[in-house]
Amino acid sequence: MNKGQDSRTEQLPLEDFVVVDLSVGVAGGYGTRLLADGGARVLKVEAADGDPLRRWSGSGAEIGDGESGPLFQFLAGGKESLVIDPGGADAAEQVACLLASADAVIWSSDSPFASIAELHPRRLNSDHPHLVVVSISPFGLEGPWSDRAATEFTLQAWSGAIVGLGRGAPDRAPVQVGGRVGQFVTGTYTAIGALTGRVNSRFTGRGCLIDLSMLEAIVLSLTYYPVTYHDVMERPWRTERALVLPGVQQAADGLVGMACGTLQQRQDLYVMMDHAEWIEDDAIMSRPAEVAPLIAEWVAARTVDEIRELAIAFRIPNAPVADPGNVAALDHFQVRKVFVENPYGKFLQPRQPFRISSFTWSAPQPSPPLGAHGDLTGRMRTHHDGDGIDLPFAGLRVLDMTAFWAGPTSTHLLALLGADVIHLESVVRPDGGRLVGGVSGDTEMWWEHSPIHLGGNAGKKSVTIDFTTDEGRTLLERLIESCDVLVENFTPRVLDQAGLNYERVREIRPDIVMVRMPGFGLDGPWRDIAAFAYSIEDAAGLTWMTGYPDSNPLEPSCIGDPNAGMHAVYGLLLALEHRAATGEGALVEASMIDAALSITAEQIIEYTATGSILTRQGNRGPDAAPQGLYRTKDVDEFGRLDSWIALAVEDDTQWGALVEALSEIPELEDSRFSYRAGRFEHHDEIDKLIQAWCEERDSEFIVDLLWSAGVPVARMMQPHRQTEIEQLSTRRFFEDMEHPVVGRYRQSTLPFTMTGLPDRLTQRPAPLLGQHNEDELKALGVTDDDLRALEQDGVIGRAPAR
Repeated sequence: MNKGQDSRTEQLPLEDFVVVDLSVGVAGGYGTRLLADGGARVLKVEAADGDPLRRWSGSGAEIGDGESGPLFQFLAGGKESLVIDPGGADAAEQVACLLASADAVIWSSDSPFASIAELHPRRLNSDHPHLVVVSISPFGLEGPWSDRAATEFTLQAWSGAIVGLGRGAPDRAPVQVGGRVGQFVTGTYTAIGALTGRVNSRFTGRGCLIDLSMLEAIVLSLTYYPVTYHDVMERPWRTERALVLPGVQQAADGLVGMACGTLQQRQDLYVMMDHAEWIEDDAIMSRPAEVAPLIAEWVAARTVDEIRELAIAFRIPNAPVADPGNVAALDHFQVRKVFVENPYGKFLQPRQPFRISSFTWSAPQPSPPLGAHGDLTGRMRTHHDGDGIDLPFAGLRVLDMTAFWAGPTSTHLLALLGADVIHLESVVRPDGGRLVGGVSGDTEMWWEHSPIHLGGNAGKKSVTIDFTTDEGRTLLERLIESCDVLVENFTPRVLDQAGLNYERVREIRPDIVMVRMPGFGLDGPWRDIAAFAYSIEDAAGLTWMTGYPDSNPLEPSCIGDPNAGMHAVYGLLLALEHRAATGEGALVEASMIDAALSITAEQIIEYTATGSILTRQGNRGPDAAPQGLYRTKDVDEFGRLDSWIALAVEDDTQWGALVEALSEIPELEDSRFSYRAGRFEHHDEIDKLIQAWCEERDSEFIVDLLWSAGVPVARMMQPHRQTEIEQLSTRRFFEDMEHPVVGRYRQSTLPFTMTGLPDRLTQRPAPLLGQHNEDELKALGVTDDDLRALEQDGVIGRAPAR
């Protein structure tokens, strides 16, 4: 094929990539599922009783002998299975035979193989130097917390995700983000880490160890740069809980979500609801007792479709609130055919979370019967040595035409790993992230102060071009020609109206990989609706799983953006693998909604397999009992009696440890609580006993007592206190920045460490608006006289147009 020609092929880009999967659970399962979708051969090594997910049904439905639960069938689709006894004398040797001919291995700390010394990730890295080793653990392999017990729920508490966005009613406990989202996003980072290691190996001839921390993945996905925000603004993002209005409301025929992130959107809402007088009293939204009943009454009198038609006309972000019973029937999803039948024909599942123009996805593949693939040893492969480089994406030039959070977080990862990322804005339309965060317009150079912009754009360059002008359009096309990758997250009509769709971009740079990140996709009836995290969360079912069981669901208001960003990164890496093999570019359509539907897969799977509707459980969860937040006697940093510890007991061993540690509560020794089903049945009673004990003690004492006993527990942290977590400090998750306008602040980095990376990843802070105009445009042949003329005409510049 000629370089740059795009033609669909049946060959997937990872068909020469062999992955040994020593993990169990959702994170490793989803990560290796993404790799299998890309064509990798995934060899799932299981103990004789198989991955525990084989016996899991979210609804409690019975799973027959020799069968597997529906979630496992989805996650294990297209993989191969063989059984090795982890207690056998030759277990390590058998696995080593597989590893000798593999390219990567995925390991999780909760696997039955994790206790085998020879299979510890550090040993795997040293004994098999050709391998990309990806380790998944709650806190990472190094640091003072590396061996501590944790669950996703306690990790959300440590991260500040539960309380930091003010999620929940002021007179109740704050509430977690439901639906295993932390495990799924960790899985996405697993796949990204594996392909990053593959790129690194291609240039160095050596493998590497990628040490992935689930806590750090949750910090990046469920909190919104809170440390940077606090450092810059000298205050937290939020200090108390409040029900966001309008939020999720009950319409005449279902739930609908609306959210107003800007003053203009709030004022448009007031007009839409025939309350234009509220414009003169915008603080009315901070008086929920007064305004909430009026909003509820207005919504209840109309259908979901009627409300959405009005909201779309007024450009107010909105979506139906999807649940397992209605999501597959939504017109947009039907037109886009986002749900497909599992190969067994027993349930629906989401298709791959992105489309890539240069190859055709395989039809969904079945999950393997346990041990179906017998002896998979003996496929030895030769590995070469090469010259090393410092960063895996050094030499990759990326044009970043994104804004707010979803797009910038994807290109931020690329910049941290060595890519030359040019963040494109215009003085007429700066990145909307510069406008978020409550910076006063009276502040000098206010557009440089937004913590959200600073957090997502470190390490990049900034060029401003108004491409709605003829001169700007010409200049942009010359910039595109110089880049390997273009990433954008406008609504589709923006680039289409500018004449810069993929066909035109490919004419300019034939081998370019163009990543488009529209909210709802490039086609379908919702195509041109502007999307924000909360509307994506509503439409995908993330909202449905979050909140108190006795009231309307609550929008997570976080995961919709960074989850989309990381899925876009993985789609980009697949397209780059294809380009490395063929010379062809590609269009990657990585919509926010498809990424969100992928991590809510369990809802539609369980419903269509068993008829059961999974729903929100407050702070309880499907894997642990007791699980919840328990108020302590501490006064929090704001002077309120609002301190909590998070506790989750997953098995009988942890329960026994809890009972022994809480010997002052003899009622916990009741035989009804001694087995898992009994603890779920009597959860309320257990909660009352634990709550009465906790409210007489402080958080630090409780956490020290229970964690030392091996019980998963956490102190509910305010997110701006993340730097006080010694585990994050040890792993250098935050780096100090010195910004020419803002001054000093701290910056989050990656959720994994990787052998061979430099000690410091962030080479420079987020750029000033237009800071690199001269350097980058002169490199394209623009003269000094041209630069002056372009600036005088407003095509380029270094301050927003007035």
